[in-house]
Amino acid sequence: MAVTTCVALAACACGPEKSEEDTSTAAKPSQSSGSARPEEPSATPSASPRAEKPSAEPTGDQPAPRTKEGAIQRYEQYLHAVGREDINTVCEVAGPAAKQAEDQGFGPCTSTFVVTFQMISPAQKKALRTATVDPQRVAVLAPDKVEIPTEAIRASVTFSESELGSSTLEYLKSNWYITD
Repeated sequence: MAVTTCVALAACACGPEKSEEDTSTAAKPSQSSGSARPEEPSATPSASPRAEKPSAEPTGDQPAPRTKEGAIQRYEQYLHAVGREDINTVCEVAGPAAKQAEDQGFGPCTSTFVVTFQMISPAQKKALRTATVDPQRVAVLAPDKVEIPTEAIRASVTFSESELGSSTLEYLKSNWYITD
């Protein structure tokens, strides 16, 4: 229905400038080559990926690898945030698309996406909290650009294109962002 349009437009209305700067600052030390943590013992890096998944859920300040898997992880973070009605994470991940919508006359993400939350049923929200993405259905358009179609979303509720829509993610300033 109109949720896709609202999701896309509302998600497109937050300010990516701050998010990208914050992300870029936090991303460079932790995602550069393995030499960023030379003083850490080998047990710490192996524990880091486990700790990184839960901490990546609530905030977008941790970078995702510039890989298809990194894009999927970031998009799942976004889907889970929509399910939790976590406006800050939604607007962080969708920053560039949000800016485009805002430039077209829509309000800021933090106000427009609240309307979208109201259009998503409780069952859909619950499903989004644990939704995953089927990597085989994700199209890599370029090393820094992927397309995630609606049919790639695996959840306990099926979403149509008109309800959720496909998303394009691009790797900008050390993380993946929804750009379309």
